[in-house]
Amino acid sequence: MFQPDLFSTDDKETMDLPAVIERLAAISRRPRYTYMVLNLIAKAAGSTGRAGPYVQDAGRHIPLRDWLCDALVPMAQRDARRLTIVEAVRSDLERRHALPADEEAAARVIDQDVRARVRSSGRCNVSRAVSDLVRAGLVKRHYQGYRVDHHNRGAQREAVYTITHEARRALGRYS
Repeated sequence: MFQPDLFSTDDKETMDLPAVIERLAAISRRPRYTYMVLNLIAKAAGSTGRAGPYVQDAGRHIPLRDWLCDALVPMAQRDARRLTIVEAVRSDLERRHALPADEEAAARVIDQDVRARVRSSGRCNVSRAVSDLVRAGLVKRHYQGYRVDHHNRGAQREAVYTITHEARRALGRYS
């Protein structure tokens, strides 16, 4: 014997934006961030609902997770932790005597190193947010790349995210 409401598909057919937000609030520790990631994935996915493994940006192919991190960098600009990272990078470069004497060149080197550190931590944040989206049933994830598609990462594989029809409909990306 089964409980009929557990297997009902009515929820999926009537999911709207408030339902998506409610679901993310119940599942994610950072629902706003996770919602931003969902919207960016929807933008990258376009009409197909599938984003990755690469996104074309300014004529370059960028791994999807890196593109998501770069798109979310403005959110980190205001973060006090970013200022701490800038100071840590500066002191590390000074200690190693790797900081150019020219102020503009030094600023570029510092910015490049800060960007690399922010991207590294951002990839972890994006992965956590996508895991929340997968648990919420809004996104499906697999990895694609060298030789074969696979559900596990590694072996030069990159993430591919597919937004479910219900989530696309709720975001207004699919009818």
